[in-house]
Amino acid sequence: MIYNLVRDHLWTTHYPPYYYSGMYFVKITLNLKQNTMARQHTNEVNAGSTADIAFLLLIFFLVTTTMKTDEGINRKLPPEQTDSTSLEIKERNLFKVLINAEGELLVQDKPMDIKNLKQATNAFLDNGAGTDRERCEYCKGAKDALSSVNPVKAVISVQADRLTKYANYITVQNELVAAYTTLRNRESQRLYGISFLEMQENIENESYKGNKAKLKKQMEIIKAMFPQKISEAEPSEAKVN
Repeated sequence: MIYNLVRDHLWTTHYPPYYYSGMYFVKITLNLKQNTMARQHTNEVNAGSTADIAFLLLIFFLVTTTMKTDEGINRKLPPEQTDSTSLEIKERNLFKVLINAEGELLVQDKPMDIKNLKQATNAFLDNGAGTDRERCEYCKGAKDALSSVNPVKAVISVQADRLTKYANYITVQNELVAAYTTLRNRESQRLYGISFLEMQENIENESYKGNKAKLKKQMEIIKAMFPQKISEAEPSEAKVN
């Protein structure tokens, strides 16, 4: 009897009534379920901000990515001629280059190897056969009466066959541009003590400490002395005998 009273007193004093009333096991079960749900909730990955992160990354790459602009090949068509005198001058100031389907060249109506194209183009541009107003003071060519009078008036006409390979066409273009570059380098070195290519490299170099505005003016002067005029005629069936 005394044992039962002591037991009841200790149980009701140290434990909540619902433990004693038989709800102890119900409470334990609820606690286990709540703990299990808490653990499951903790292990889940919160994907609520994924869209925001993706949007921020998109903005970051749009701002930091450099978009390169496609660059074409600068070409200038010969001016329109109206009278017979102009037609004669046009003929002597026109350097004709034909490329057939096999990549063979016909330059000024004569077959030519690609390795000789640059030298022939230099001779044409630097001929300087003009007199009076058309006289070229800086030209060092042969002054052939049948060739160009002044590099300012000289025009190079390129015509390719419809079946010409793109690689052959680009090779010809590179040789023609190289001829202009050679002459520009010569005059730039003579006038300013620096080559035309070095001027270009200095302007494109972000770490260059010199006067870029001055370099640009000097480059414009050199370009005016040997303006690059390469005309591209409509493709046809070019034949090289």
